[in-house]
Amino acid sequence: MFIDRGRSVAIIGAGAVGVCCANYLRDAGFDVVIIDPVEPGDPQQCSYGNAGGLSPGSCIPNAMPGILRELPGLLLDPEGPVSLRLLDLPHALPWLLRFLWSSRASRAGEIADAMIELNRLTFEFYQPLVAQAGCKDLIQYRGQLFVYEDPIAPSRATLSTKMRRDRGVRVELLDESQLRELEPSLSPAYKAGLFLPEQGQCVNPGRLIASLWQLAAQKGARQLRTKAKGFAFGQNGPVSILTDDGPVSADFFVVAAGVCSAPLARQLAVHVPLIAERGYHVVLENTDVGLRANTCCAARRFVAAQMEGGLRVTGTAEFAKPSAPPRWERAEMLVRQAKFMFPSLSATSVHRWMGSRPSTPDSIPVIERTPRYSNAILAFGHGHQGLMAASTTGKLVSQLVAGETTRIDLSPYRSSRF
Repeated sequence: MFIDRGRSVAIIGAGAVGVCCANYLRDAGFDVVIIDPVEPGDPQQCSYGNAGGLSPGSCIPNAMPGILRELPGLLLDPEGPVSLRLLDLPHALPWLLRFLWSSRASRAGEIADAMIELNRLTFEFYQPLVAQAGCKDLIQYRGQLFVYEDPIAPSRATLSTKMRRDRGVRVELLDESQLRELEPSLSPAYKAGLFLPEQGQCVNPGRLIASLWQLAAQKGARQLRTKAKGFAFGQNGPVSILTDDGPVSADFFVVAAGVCSAPLARQLAVHVPLIAERGYHVVLENTDVGLRANTCCAARRFVAAQMEGGLRVTGTAEFAKPSAPPRWERAEMLVRQAKFMFPSLSATSVHRWMGSRPSTPDSIPVIERTPRYSNAILAFGHGHQGLMAASTTGKLVSQLVAGETTRIDLSPYRSSRF
């Protein structure tokens, strides 16, 4: 297959990032084809299982100073948010060492700057797309809430609170009565909260991505339901993508393939320490506890969110090879935690899901024109924040392909930082 010379772009990956890239590239006048065997918005896509948070103020790295002291306890707790089997330790250890190195105080501040610079534009670049797609109802502005059983825990979280406030994020500390007023269905075990009122939520990530793909298709983008295996090269760089159904030629190439991106990037002479950080969610179907804000249990690090289909509870970071079978006990743990958070919960139907986040050790993605090949763009490694950062990443990729000055400085997202 060959698409128009001079203005043709082939995108590998039909997740949140790939679909937003397709929309903004079509808006810029490029001919676009997406290559992925899975439909956008399908449950197999990582973005489908997201907790729905759209937080322009998100700037707290996963690897914060002090994580080295916490990690053994997190790993040894069978009900904890992090899971790593000894069998998978050799696979995960190099990534974990880089993760710990990213937690030093000097680096954490730089990472926080990079995170908020990308995430602060999430609404700006989603709003025109959802308006065009007719799905503005999917994005709601409910705020984000962190809850604590220890009444003085929020006042102790001075580093993360300072990180947010230093970057202009509005943060409110709630006592027990204020917390109960905001979310009356929460367990009385929670004694305090930290509320970020300017944050938002998508109430159905799968439907959002499917709707935005329908929009891109209406604009003229196409999808090839096949697997990308690599690239064929000419004198100046890649000239086509090799797929199970033959080569796909184009002028520009975008790698936005989630956990499958690293091997493709290596063919483009870029090496990124990317790991499949598996997460689980459960949806307590047809259940509405009246939850207003996207709510995170600070100690257990899981998130509860009221979605279109019921109450979604998501969390856990499981480091395992992508081929390893799901450990559904991790999902059952989320059900127990939901019942603790909401004592009145009486769900009878539970839907379980598992997906693999494409995570870098420093919590920020790779977004760049590759150093060796000017017609190859990388846009992957968004980890927990793929849905949140997808709209901005799509706009940035379209600017890179068009040779325009990007909306933000992309230096912090270059692969050379590794």
